[in-house]
Amino acid sequence: MAAQTDFTQRLAALAARVEAALADAIDGSAGGRAPARLIAAMRHGALGGGKRLRPFLVIESAALFGAGEATAMRAALALECIHCYSLVHDDLPAMDDDMERRGRPTVHVAYDEATAILAGDGLLTLAFGILAESDGLSASARLALVSRLASDAGTAGMVGGQALDLSAEGVAELPEAEIVSMQAMKTGALIAFAAEAGAILAEAPAEDRRRLREFGEVIGLAFQLADDLLDETAEAAALGKAAGKDRRRGKKTLPALHGIDWTRRRLAELVDEAEALLAPYGAKADTLREAARFVANRRS
Repeated sequence: MAAQTDFTQRLAALAARVEAALADAIDGSAGGRAPARLIAAMRHGALGGGKRLRPFLVIESAALFGAGEATAMRAALALECIHCYSLVHDDLPAMDDDMERRGRPTVHVAYDEATAILAGDGLLTLAFGILAESDGLSASARLALVSRLASDAGTAGMVGGQALDLSAEGVAELPEAEIVSMQAMKTGALIAFAAEAGAILAEAPAEDRRRLREFGEVIGLAFQLADDLLDETAEAAALGKAAGKDRRRGKKTLPALHGIDWTRRRLAELVDEAEALLAPYGAKADTLREAARFVANRRS
């Protein structure tokens, strides 16, 4: 319990630093030339909450190979911009039609649909500007980060997964393998990037990149499983968004397919798999091990 408390405190402290850096990046994104309402909408969609787990994974995976927070922060910010843009767009009426996010009105509710679309566009393009301007990285590391993030955020990753998720809503049944593949793209790809990014930043050997990416893929699946389990079991006040909406919309999830007890057993198995992948790094990987446990056992 003490270790988990230490982890949550460390996560919260980093989240505060990421929040401040993200606010600066958004405010400075257009040198004062962007419409104030658009910047306000971008801030609404990106700031004011969130665990900042993906930036945490970037920074902690980089630390595993000796790269400091200052070196990793801009890659962490770029990834968080991508994640936040995806939430702004996912909440739109044409997508998941959500009215609340992180206990506040979603961007299209607080502003309007057109502004929400543009705010998401702004966060997406800001991400790649942040990566391109990352000081302290070699050109090859920057290029590798840009290439990998574009792939994981695009049609072979998050965007493609969202398209599959939407198309599956009208399907009576979906095989487990297709659900897993869809979720690996929609949710897992960015978490896999977060873990692999640290090895890229540190220019670690290819085997380390492969191992950290696999670790990210495993906890990415655990993250989605835990998210789907929370949608089935948690109260809206704890989630900061509507509960039970996935089942009502006919979304295909593994908890809906196999039940709650199976899901909890599978989460425990995924934690074991994640820890096994980190075994070669010994105590240096303890924080990443705690991250795997946190992802599987979270309550919001």
